[in-house]
Amino acid sequence: MENLDVFKQVQKQIKDACDMLGLDNNYYEVLKQPERALEVSIPVRMDDGSVKVFSGYRSQHNTANGPAKGGIRFHPGVHFDEVKTLSMWMTFKCAVIGLPYGGGKGGITVDPRQLSKGELERLSRGFVRKLGDFIGPLVDIPAPDVNTNAQIMAWMVDEFNQMKGYNNPGVITGKPVLIGGSLGRTEATGRGVVITTREACHALNIDLKGATVAVHGYGNVGSYAGLYLQELGAKVVAAFDLGGGAYNPDGMCAVKLLDTVSTTGTVHGFPGSKDISANDLFALDVDILVLAALENTITMENQHLIKAKIVSEGANGPVTAEATNKLFERGITLIPDILCNAGGVTVSYFEWVQNLANYYWPLEEVNAKLERNMVDAFANVYNMAKDKNVDMRTAAYLVAIKRVGDAMKLYGTV
Repeated sequence: MENLDVFKQVQKQIKDACDMLGLDNNYYEVLKQPERALEVSIPVRMDDGSVKVFSGYRSQHNTANGPAKGGIRFHPGVHFDEVKTLSMWMTFKCAVIGLPYGGGKGGITVDPRQLSKGELERLSRGFVRKLGDFIGPLVDIPAPDVNTNAQIMAWMVDEFNQMKGYNNPGVITGKPVLIGGSLGRTEATGRGVVITTREACHALNIDLKGATVAVHGYGNVGSYAGLYLQELGAKVVAAFDLGGGAYNPDGMCAVKLLDTVSTTGTVHGFPGSKDISANDLFALDVDILVLAALENTITMENQHLIKAKIVSEGANGPVTAEATNKLFERGITLIPDILCNAGGVTVSYFEWVQNLANYYWPLEEVNAKLERNMVDAFANVYNMAKDKNVDMRTAAYLVAIKRVGDAMKLYGTV
């Protein structure tokens, strides 16, 4: 039976990469668990006067390459092992891109749709108070993730500033531009997905002009991926989100799809489209499949459906380890999450650098730097995959763990 425990999956990926690199077991022993992890209870005064207590988590996996970096998600499915796993992925995501960061992640077990704006603000501020010195501009730098946004980051920065008594814009990234956010941050993850997908198309001699695209998960990442792929000449033929799916073999305008989501909250019912299930979308004979929802979307139970030439992991862990192996055996190129969706953390790094320098860059400069980082990282991973004759996920872990391992060796950790 397939193991869907993402914590166990990532531990196996680390062990396999350490073995392939010829590293002794000390490296795996250090990397298989977070350095520090914190669980907190956050009491919040609700609008009706009652007090409700929420569980919050923050994990710092490895800081050999720099302070921990990673988002905070608000979701009813958040649990401690998930947060720990995501912090591990962040270590390797930062390493594969070459950022001077380690991996961190946080979350609160909550459905934010059930909270008023005031309750959401009190929860956000309460979480920061509980974290205290566990975060900081040179310690651990949170950012937005699932169901969090620039406004929530603004509340968190303000709470941290009140605790310290002075302004600390670099403590959190993904802030509104007006208070120290970076231009280009909102669309950065989707842009990074497209840059790596474009590079994969070049490597595989697939012409993006006229290439067909299906997008599973049409939120921030998926919608921008669809938009930028369309700008490069590709055709979005299918999209799916929590509200359902839409399919039109002749293509759907990505701009109008985004407008529909903004108006109705879903791509379902897009004018001129047919209803489509998630599995129907996976089974489409398209050139590119963008997976931008949540982990374990593609497993051994449905991997056989996929006919796409390229699978781009816009989300974290959407394809299980066993399913990845099957796709590789079938000749399908998978661009792994720690490479494919690293555009967000890359521009978060740019935001942090701008905060520390108190000097801000124009959008063109941000996008040019992102382009260079993502192209170089793709080349490193693709070349490693070819050199070792492995899938790109394995190659990405080889690149990342070598960088982290080299730093740990220099420090004397191993």
